[in-house]
Amino acid sequence: MGKFNRILQPGLAILIPFLDRIAYVKSLKEAAIEIPSQSAITADNVTLELDGVLYTRVFDAYKASYGVEDAEYAISQLAQTTMRSEIGRLTLDHVLRERAALNTNITEAINEAARDWGVVCLRYEIRDIHAPDGVVAAMHRQVTAERSKRAEILDSEGQRQSAINIAEGRKQSVILASEALRAEQINIASGDAEAIFVRAQATAKGIDAVANSIAQGGDSAKGAVSLSVAEKYVDAFGNLAKEGTAVVVPGNVGDMGGMIASAMAVYGKVSEGQARAMIGKHQALDAPRDLSQGEGADHTTGKAGEASKADEVAKSVLQGFEETRKKR
Repeated sequence: MGKFNRILQPGLAILIPFLDRIAYVKSLKEAAIEIPSQSAITADNVTLELDGVLYTRVFDAYKASYGVEDAEYAISQLAQTTMRSEIGRLTLDHVLRERAALNTNITEAINEAARDWGVVCLRYEIRDIHAPDGVVAAMHRQVTAERSKRAEILDSEGQRQSAINIAEGRKQSVILASEALRAEQINIASGDAEAIFVRAQATAKGIDAVANSIAQGGDSAKGAVSLSVAEKYVDAFGNLAKEGTAVVVPGNVGDMGGMIASAMAVYGKVSEGQARAMIGKHQALDAPRDLSQGEGADHTTGKAGEASKADEVAKSVLQGFEETRKKR
């Protein structure tokens, strides 16, 4: 007669006519409730249009029937108000980035109020989020600027790495070139040093050979050397005008005999110095008294012999020079 009696279980149930009647029929299966589109304002004052889907299930038929007049309508309204509250706590970027966390928070808030209604909210899903056209255009510009920034950064990094690689290559090239030049200079210096050493050895051997020949040849060898020195002396004066515009010549150029005599005087000076050195060696071996007596005699004899030898050599040189000139 209008009073709650019992909950009928699935299967066969017996009712008394005119006394028992079924007042509410509740399905215990999961149901999807569509949440209509609504507007919400974010923490940074951006108005959004959102809609979603709420999944519920009745776990207590008695509370769902007698705890609330219309459980589906009540849960729908509670979902809308809860969603507005949660959206107001977040900025636009967080709303777009944290949709999963937003759905979880809305589900927990609905379950706290719907527990007394015998209904449990399994999950809530935001279906669509619509932002104003101006905000969408600004977001597109922001994305474009961000991507352009990344592209420029990558381009600059590429240019920087390219410049570094080029500089490293040039550095290595310069280092290798300097090492090659150093090795080349070392090789050239070693070759020059070896060549100088070889030439010096050859010159020393030639001087020794000439000295031995002169020592073995005696007066005839000395005369030949004198003739050679005189010829080179004359040839040197003949080549003076070929090497420069200013020529310095002695006053007796026309006197060929005087020139040859000058050359022979130079050779005589050298021979005299060598003779004095030999005499000094002999004086060191003799007694002091004999040395003083022998020195005066030898010196006088040496000067007279050298003078006669110089005259003979000069005559032979002049005669040889005249014969050579006539042949030419």
